[in-house]
Amino acid sequence: MPKAPEDSPAKPAPVDASRREVDLPWCAPKPGREDIRAPDLVRDITHAPNYRLADADVEFLNRDDMRGTRLQLDYQKAETLLREQGIAHSIVVFGGTRIPEPKAAAEKLAQAQAASDAAPGDDALRTRLQIARRIADKSRYYDMARAFGRIVGAAEGPHGNRLVVVTGGGPGMMEAANRGAHDVGARTVGLNITLPHEQFPNPYISPDLCFRFRYFALRKLHFLLRARALVVFPGGFGTLDELFETLTLIQTRKIRPVPVVLVGRAYWSRVFDPAFLVAEGVIDPEDLSLFWYAETAQEIWDDIKRWYARAGLDLTGPAPEAP
Repeated sequence: MPKAPEDSPAKPAPVDASRREVDLPWCAPKPGREDIRAPDLVRDITHAPNYRLADADVEFLNRDDMRGTRLQLDYQKAETLLREQGIAHSIVVFGGTRIPEPKAAAEKLAQAQAASDAAPGDDALRTRLQIARRIADKSRYYDMARAFGRIVGAAEGPHGNRLVVVTGGGPGMMEAANRGAHDVGARTVGLNITLPHEQFPNPYISPDLCFRFRYFALRKLHFLLRARALVVFPGGFGTLDELFETLTLIQTRKIRPVPVVLVGRAYWSRVFDPAFLVAEGVIDPEDLSLFWYAETAQEIWDDIKRWYARAGLDLTGPAPEAP
């Protein structure tokens, strides 16, 4: 190494990176001895909302004209932290929040049965009992979603990238899928949404992988950015929204096709009739190939792997470039 030059009084030593020997003039407020009003005036200024740093001013960030910034933050926070956590691939699971695990469904059915028996002429209670029976029947899908979550949670790709289960973070089918991954010690993601009423995440999401979004649009984006498949269990409006939006994006090739599996043909054949849509000329026959049905957790998994093999793609490898 070259020899350092000799110290010279004419050449100053490096200054301290943060400390000064003499404070700058603005490092202390104007003293009261100079103007008795000064301390109160300075306090009023520094405590005013407009003096806050922009990123610390929540009231300002919530203004209507800051929506663009909020949209960017909604996207960027989840994107940055998911990347830091190494989340590369996901299997997205949707389904109804009103379908609990079988034990809970059986308890609600028993309560509905007792209430109806106590008032046999009450039509509202009779309807409630009928719905409770249907929910109890569909609760088998909870166990199926949980079993599927276990399969995905245990799957390790040859590139060392675990296929992470991603759900909306709520109860029902989403809870079941997160729970299955949690059962086998896998990381699992939940994407919650801010709603006018209180919403709690299900308890089986990895704490550092649960995100809460302000905007549905950004949440939907994050559902699909890393998705290698979409698995859809019986559900209502929210489930249908995500399903049909994904089918539309694939149909128009706005996103690269991925497997879309509808679980429970008996349920889905009552919810919508794709053959009718073809016959009416509002979709094409080829659009029927955008999805299919499955009846067990293992069948879902086998179908996804088969789709990737037939497409010549690697389920856990680097994603191909978007079209």
